[in-house]
Amino acid sequence: MNRDTLEGQGRNLGGQVKEVVGKAAGDEQLQGSGVADQLTGSMQNVYGKARDFAKKRPMATATLAGVIGLALLNTLRGRR
Repeated sequence: MNRDTLEGQGRNLGGQVKEVVGKAAGDEQLQGSGVADQLTGSMQNVYGKARDFAKKRPMATATLAGVIGLALLNTLRGRR
């Protein structure tokens, strides 16, 4: 685990708490803020896991990036 993974998990947990408190209090703004925090935390967690993967498996990461790049190029060119 790295810093991004831990911070993402913490932000996600905090967002869950905010959402529950917002529901209980009938505060839609707090509830929405909690959902947004959960989304941000999940994305940061995924980013941290991707960084760990890239450090542990650099060749697999380069290959995956190349395949995604080729697929994107073919999609943008209209090729099937």
